[in-house]
Amino acid sequence: MHGFALNVTTDLTYMRDHIVPCGIADKPVTSLAEEFGAIGRDITMREVVDVLTRHAADVWGGGGLERQDVAWKHRPDDLSAFSRGEGPGTAVRTAADHGIAAVAPEKATEKDTGRMMARLGQAGVSEGLTIATRKPEWLRPKVVHGPEVLSLKKTVRDFGLVTVCEEAGCPNLSDCWSDGTATFMVLGERCTRACGFCLVDTSKPLAPEADEPQRVAAAVERMRLDHVVLTMVARDDLADGGMAHVAACIAAIRAVRPSARVETLVSDAKGDPASLEVLFAARPDVMNHNIESVARLQRAVRPSAGYARSLGVLSRSKAAGLTTKSGLVVGMGETSDEIDGCLADLAGIGVDIVTIGQYLRPTSHHLPVSRWVLPEEFERWKVIGERLGIGHVEASPLTRSSYHAKQAADQVAGPAAHPAADPAADPAGVLVGTATPVSLR
Repeated sequence: MHGFALNVTTDLTYMRDHIVPCGIADKPVTSLAEEFGAIGRDITMREVVDVLTRHAADVWGGGGLERQDVAWKHRPDDLSAFSRGEGPGTAVRTAADHGIAAVAPEKATEKDTGRMMARLGQAGVSEGLTIATRKPEWLRPKVVHGPEVLSLKKTVRDFGLVTVCEEAGCPNLSDCWSDGTATFMVLGERCTRACGFCLVDTSKPLAPEADEPQRVAAAVERMRLDHVVLTMVARDDLADGGMAHVAACIAAIRAVRPSARVETLVSDAKGDPASLEVLFAARPDVMNHNIESVARLQRAVRPSAGYARSLGVLSRSKAAGLTTKSGLVVGMGETSDEIDGCLADLAGIGVDIVTIGQYLRPTSHHLPVSRWVLPEEFERWKVIGERLGIGHVEASPLTRSSYHAKQAADQVAGPAAHPAADPAADPAGVLVGTATPVSLR
């Protein structure tokens, strides 16, 4: 990869009065607006982007172009405190729509919601459906808390663990838990990011629990699972983003159940190669990191992350020889062509598995749903993604990141390398759930 930057309408006061750019004292800096202004010609960002993309397509793309513009208004004061990795949480968190206990609400203000909507507006998305808008039938999961659900809940509570199924209000909770399946969310239940779509609590996190890897492993052993999914909250407060802790969980699981295949759904660790290498060295059987949305909507959907950074994380995973997975939520204002383009980007770096599901607005303080995406559109994206070379695309309205995780991994990599010796006495299981909170091309 390589890149370049152009000063278009940049304020260069500091460059002239206080900074020696690149240490070159006798060469001042300028902008296109200043140079064109000197000859009486105004210049806009839109004009520059149009010209640049046209020439880039001619030079590097043989004239072909698939364009996804990103809103370029970006000011430090337009980001919430926690989107910079600091400060208290602000969004109200409830889970009543999902038939589970509500999470205690944090401090929410009209300013926070207004800031989020302003970012959407900058990306060209207007107010969508109201939170009271009735969901279509294909988005109405059955919630039945039978004995299997209660048994799994008891196992999770016995070991003092957290499931993302509950924390993120997954619509598949009843379906998955009735099969004795769930997700472990490690590193606590407080996220250091404030993504616009996610129900997981945003507040100052506690220190990682040193014995959590052993407790997770004990639960896996009790449940006799063959495919385990670990998700995590974003931990920007930790030097390595929590990757060493996730790696320790992998090691603990394999120590007690060597036959288990382990899938990790992780944050981006701020794109730090050394931090990511800590996880990669643990060799998860599937390395999942969600890109979440198209390039244009990244700043509104997850202001602490970025499209290019996520592609970089996935590319590093693939280069490390890992089965690599990513996911998107749709219905937040993206176009169908933009999803096609995102699938092409993921296929281009060799991603093996992609999940696509409908966004469901958790509370009025979250991003609105722009539209209900029809089931046939998900079927179309599955076909397109797999034609592009992605090994397996799991796409449906209620799909979440870890939905049918074992089946998807089987499809691209075959069954676990060391299956249980006695399938009848040791039925295969899979921990499945929903997206971890992770946060501009």
